[in-house]
Amino acid sequence: MDKMTKHGTIAVVLFLTLTMHAGAQNATPATPEVLRVTRYADDGNAGSLRWAIEQSNLAPGRWRIEIVANGTPPYVIKPASPLPPVKGPVQIEGAAWKKTGDFIVLDGSAYVENKGTQTCPGAIPGQFGANVRTTTHPGLALVETRGVDISGLEIRNFCIGVLIHRASHNVIHDNRIAGNRGGAGVMLTGDDGNGNSTLTTTLNNQVMRNEFIDNGDGLELTRGAAFNLVANNLFRSTPANPEPSQGIEVLQGHDNVMVSNRFEGYSDGIQVNSGNRNYIGFNTFTDNAFALSMTGVGNVIEGNFIFGNAVGIAMRPTPVPTRARITRNAIYGNGQPIERCWMGGSCDPNIRKGGIVFGSPGNAHMGYVGNRAFGVPLDPARRVKICPDGAPNCDGPPNDGLTPPVLDNVRRTGTHVTVQGHVQGSPSSRFAVEVFGNRQSGGTEGETFLGEVVTTSDPNGQARFTLMLEPTLQVLPASFTATVTSAAGATSEFSKPVGLSE
Repeated sequence: MDKMTKHGTIAVVLFLTLTMHAGAQNATPATPEVLRVTRYADDGNAGSLRWAIEQSNLAPGRWRIEIVANGTPPYVIKPASPLPPVKGPVQIEGAAWKKTGDFIVLDGSAYVENKGTQTCPGAIPGQFGANVRTTTHPGLALVETRGVDISGLEIRNFCIGVLIHRASHNVIHDNRIAGNRGGAGVMLTGDDGNGNSTLTTTLNNQVMRNEFIDNGDGLELTRGAAFNLVANNLFRSTPANPEPSQGIEVLQGHDNVMVSNRFEGYSDGIQVNSGNRNYIGFNTFTDNAFALSMTGVGNVIEGNFIFGNAVGIAMRPTPVPTRARITRNAIYGNGQPIERCWMGGSCDPNIRKGGIVFGSPGNAHMGYVGNRAFGVPLDPARRVKICPDGAPNCDGPPNDGLTPPVLDNVRRTGTHVTVQGHVQGSPSSRFAVEVFGNRQSGGTEGETFLGEVVTTSDPNGQARFTLMLEPTLQVLPASFTATVTSAAGATSEFSKPVGLSE
């Protein structure tokens, strides 16, 4: 294991350890009494889920709610009206999952009337759909609480599957969350009720090992949600989803960790809007318009598998600096003709595609081709152009417009391969150059990370580098590319490819 990968892994493990320890401090007692849900009718009588939540809320921490499997699957509970918000600490468990893998189904269709894309209203009158601010009609609501553990459930046909609203130290794991199209499958938000962020209210939650299928957004981390962990989940949007928006939307969410997830079929696998210092590592992205769509500062994209998308990493212009460190990913086979564009992605057949693309338009830009969300009108006069265009109202390039490095040559001498090149950047500055190999001749992305070298520029901004690759390559790549990362943590697009010279 190389040094940087080792350090990155240690950082993730440390985060997990600290988060799990913090969650354990607020978990249910070791031997709580059991409230068994044995009846699926939503009449509030003893044995119903509504009754169990109400009883547990009277003495949080005393009970564990176990929903038993009655009869033969599917096991379905259809609330006739919103369930009471859950007060923690408490564990809510579908008991069948550990034994047979079957979920207890919590289905909102008895009171959430299906009106297509207008089913779920937003917080602002007249708005609706998956990409408006909302906390409407959740299946389970965790509001200003902590220590709630939910597992073994299929939560479907609500506007939001699980709402975590100004709530911390909760765990959502081993569930299937499907067809919740008004907000998200799981929404973590610090919304103060007026659309503003609240700090220190939505922290240290864990969302792990869940299946997210055909929700509007799979998951949201918004308005101050911070230090949350999203790990080992499947996020999939199929052709049945009327709004294939984002697998994860991060809006003013900071310092979150998203690791070892899979994203398929979205406009954006992960979309970061004004989110800072988020860590996105070791995920798989395929069949998305944009695998990742990025703004914000200090975000790190490391060790991901990004293939078969229209654009691998789309760096979007914004009025304030956008800087993301893009390091040691496997990026290949992108540039596919995928057109999805629900508040992200793109339906422009001529949009520049590839592995890392600077200047991809977002939905507030004049050049954006796609749906700007149902129920959200946008004044054309407020749309922004992308610089340079001579207009005063334009957004400059992301990642400081950092120029890709130039590979001057890649030569083999005996068992050694030597890469030489140069960088043009800021004067008297430090740069890290990563070199990649591609199986295809002329491959323009970065399929396999081969090595890294650090260099510094002279007073004219030019830096030269030489990297001798380890003599362990069984099959030499057909083409070589490189990226450069500045000391400020901004990474360039890929360089032009070069082949091997003998």
